[in-house]
Amino acid sequence: MKKIGLIGGTGPESTLMYYRELNRRIDTLTGQRQMPEIIIESVDFRKAWSYVEDGRYDALSDYLAMEAQNLRKAGAEVIALTAATMHIVYDEVCSKSGVPLVSIPKAVAREALAKGYHKVGLLGTIFTMEQSYMKNDLLAAGIEVYTPDKADRLLIAHRILTELEVGIVKESTLSEFQAILKKMQAEQGIEAVVLGCTELPLLLNPDNCPVPCLDSVEIHLSELIRLAAKGDSPN
Repeated sequence: MKKIGLIGGTGPESTLMYYRELNRRIDTLTGQRQMPEIIIESVDFRKAWSYVEDGRYDALSDYLAMEAQNLRKAGAEVIALTAATMHIVYDEVCSKSGVPLVSIPKAVAREALAKGYHKVGLLGTIFTMEQSYMKNDLLAAGIEVYTPDKADRLLIAHRILTELEVGIVKESTLSEFQAILKKMQAEQGIEAVVLGCTELPLLLNPDNCPVPCLDSVEIHLSELIRLAAKGDSPN
């Protein structure tokens, strides 16, 4: 089993999910004979988020590339960002660090294609919904990507930042998100939704989501485990 490196802290709740699930699943996969070696570089969420908000992408990619290099120097062989929004500088981080990262958008696109979806919704931070980094691989696979209308995008982004990022999960927020997804299904014909923020699985899951979920955490974890177990190259 290859050593796994996570650039975490963006936010802490999803980092906890990754750590817990990698241990649990690999333990189960190996019949309780092995658990993974994991190294976490937990970055300052407030600093990283301010870089994103201010459009300081060079500073963000420098920051995350340094963390990727730290993980590689510490012996990590399979390395990933634990936040979809940080993929806004994915290419730059890989280039500056010289470290290939396991991409959330690429893994999600492969899963959507494998499931035969033609139209998907995308929920996430305002940057994930309004910029292209989470959409490009889906579009390249011939899959149409839809986001909520502006008012709903702002609501979703606010709930993620002020609630889910700090571990607050509310039934009222779940009801809001369910209503948005039902509207997208009726008006845009989405067949599934990409949970494009790694905190969204705290709120939405296959049991309470009005449309099938493409859970970015679930999909990313499966890819990390596959690569760690088989030693394949990322992406």
